[in-house]
Amino acid sequence: MSSPRRITLKELAAELGVSTASVSNAFNRPDQLSPALRERILEEAKRLGYRGPDAKARSLRTGRSRIIAVVLAETLTYSLKDAVASELLSGIAEVLDAHGHTLLLLSGRQDASQVPGSSSIADGFIVYGLMASMALVEELQSAGHKPIVAVDFDLGDHPAIHVDDEPACYAIAQHALKTPASRIGIVNLRLTETACNGRITEAHALLPAGRTITRSRLAGFHRALAERDISPDSVTMWNIEENTYEVCAPVLAEILDLPASERPDLLLCMSDRIALTAVTLAEQRGIRIPEDLRITGFDGIEEGQYRSPRLTTVQQDSTEKGRLAARMILGLEPASPRLLTTQLIQGETCPLVCGAAYNNGWSSE
Repeated sequence: MSSPRRITLKELAAELGVSTASVSNAFNRPDQLSPALRERILEEAKRLGYRGPDAKARSLRTGRSRIIAVVLAETLTYSLKDAVASELLSGIAEVLDAHGHTLLLLSGRQDASQVPGSSSIADGFIVYGLMASMALVEELQSAGHKPIVAVDFDLGDHPAIHVDDEPACYAIAQHALKTPASRIGIVNLRLTETACNGRITEAHALLPAGRTITRSRLAGFHRALAERDISPDSVTMWNIEENTYEVCAPVLAEILDLPASERPDLLLCMSDRIALTAVTLAEQRGIRIPEDLRITGFDGIEEGQYRSPRLTTVQQDSTEKGRLAARMILGLEPASPRLLTTQLIQGETCPLVCGAAYNNGWSSE
């Protein structure tokens, strides 16, 4: 028994009394129609069994698939759980939805041979974060002259989107150092060439600035320390390999379990997840925040602002960063390097002057 004939776009348009362009726009360019007209077209299409233009045929005909691939530095599971990555993806999806494009997610941790074949017909690629291996990105670059936008790292001659990491970290460290600290610690995120989940020593080579935003953030911290005549060499540094509680916790436990005379009284953390893990573990040990330990983060995720003590941090707009990347890859924005600004949030984990500082006769100036 033969299957029922599939209704065509032209027939659907005639049934609705609209142009074929309107039907096509309902599926591919929703921003070109009123919400009411698009909803009517989609409802009637569903009733009549019309599933939309054939993507393969359209790709062959126009040379465009209307697919944009996002290459993530981490696994898909991690990226969808991570607050910063999920906000970025939300911004990308918002723009792609509005312009009738499909989002394809790829993990940079996959071997190029494991990548779905649909990636080969993607119209462009947004590459996000420090790649464990550049093999997949290099494979995509060699596939043809398709636009690529990098986010949070530099990728050759391709446009890159960053936030003002160095000045932002300078500002938050400068804020923190207005209350003198005896023992400062910096907890980095993916700073070393080889895997290191713990204290950084002279034996560890650091990744170049173009590969990781941590170098820019560290430069901001160091600039603020230098203004206070504090040598960066006197500041102990640790490294975190993955921005999750499970990976952060052992390193931070090691820091907080140091004898009180050696334990940092100020921790400058490269992410809110690291900082929030430090807050949780400090509370479990009866270490008072901010009296015994002051902590700063970076990202401005909601969790850090809803809990008590509220996190002192740098807020970046990851959703807008995603929107900008999507607009750039679609040709709606110039394909040029962009630097987005951030905002310092003065929370309770590192107030301008904490009670302990007042008790010791220090001032905020």
